[in-house]
Amino acid sequence: MALVAIALATIIAMAALSIDIGTLYQAKAEAQRAADAAALTAARLISISGLTGDPTNGSADGTWAATCGGATPYASQAAIKLAQATQNFVAGAPASTVTVTYGAGNAGGAASDCSTLGAAFAINPTVTVTVKRINLPIFFAHIFSLFNSTYSGISVSATATAEAYNSSASGSGGGSMIPVQPRCVKPWIIPNRDPGNPSNPLFLNSFFVATNNGSIGNPGIYPNGLIGENFNLNADCTPGGAANACALITPSPGYTGGVGGVLRYIPAQISGTPAAAVVSGCSTTGYQAAIAGCDQNTVYACGTANATNYDLTENPVYLTAPTGDTATAAACLTNYGTGGQDTLVTTPYPFKIEAGFNNPLVQKGVVFDNDVVTTSNSIVTIPIFDSPASTATALPAQVTIVGFLQVFINSVDTTTTGNVNVTVMNVSGCSNSATNPAVNGTSPVPVRLITPP
Repeated sequence: MALVAIALATIIAMAALSIDIGTLYQAKAEAQRAADAAALTAARLISISGLTGDPTNGSADGTWAATCGGATPYASQAAIKLAQATQNFVAGAPASTVTVTYGAGNAGGAASDCSTLGAAFAINPTVTVTVKRINLPIFFAHIFSLFNSTYSGISVSATATAEAYNSSASGSGGGSMIPVQPRCVKPWIIPNRDPGNPSNPLFLNSFFVATNNGSIGNPGIYPNGLIGENFNLNADCTPGGAANACALITPSPGYTGGVGGVLRYIPAQISGTPAAAVVSGCSTTGYQAAIAGCDQNTVYACGTANATNYDLTENPVYLTAPTGDTATAAACLTNYGTGGQDTLVTTPYPFKIEAGFNNPLVQKGVVFDNDVVTTSNSIVTIPIFDSPASTATALPAQVTIVGFLQVFINSVDTTTTGNVNVTVMNVSGCSNSATNPAVNGTSPVPVRLITPP
């Protein structure tokens, strides 16, 4: 009996060591997972809010504070909510505390209000999230009276830092331009011409980005800047021509400004490799697949002279077919026409995306119809090329990409004009002569974790 008692004590001690210590390690891993997810969420919201498109005014006019400062910062609230969500429980319970701070540059920062930070925050905003869970449960160790309850009084914590990066004027701090190279770019090459903001005629005929350093031509939030501006995309092709062909309009208008302005795009030459992740029910081949899915193989090398081909053999508009490739695929991608498409809410700032009933997350039961989400098929990236004052028919076979627009597709006209109505969510420029290796991502303002695993 004495041997059994000694053995039993030894076995329980080993169980306490293996199970209770293992539980603490597991809780630590769960806290890190919650911190990682929360930091990425906050950085993602900063990216799609257009904050990086307002580098000069945001800290002064209050728009930054609405996203990541003030009394109820949107990004901070979203990070805290996600860190304490059921899927991110730590040891079976939500985190006890979640702290969100901001900084500029990859070193992170300790500011709870991002509006106190300078213009560098708009180039490389970082968000740091610390998750802490106190009074972790124990199972065997309390038998030895090491603890007086089933709770240990021990806590675990984890910290994660994520960054968003906008290449616009990234060389202004004394270094050289670092371009971006997003994936899944839609094949609509647009001229570097802002259709204009009707509240300020001076914006008409201006550039999206400066070709020398990639800085934003009209920084700021609508109605004082580019972010939130609404216009129509339409192919720079003569309607009614031969099927499956694009004859450039002569002389090419490039754009028309003011209310209901139209920005004329030139169809890009796609790689020919099948696109990935094509939305169910959409065409899985050719130009339409590059719109309705992720064309990962066509490279839009920002800042590299004459590196992107355009293609006039596609049918991007209404020609002899009932509807063109662009309108058909864009409507299919966004579920437009079914009433189930996502919606971009632009007022009050910051922008919010409300899920439509055909959103995959709604269909899977993850969120409900009209819930706010951080991703949508309606968010697309389109390349900006270094266009002359008036786009002509005698364009070179290759053009230079000088930046990217991130836009939200609001509606698609599949019956008459083929217009794709969009709202600008963000912009990034990279000049016409960037030499550094590009930062890759699925967005023109990519997001990543920068803390070690």
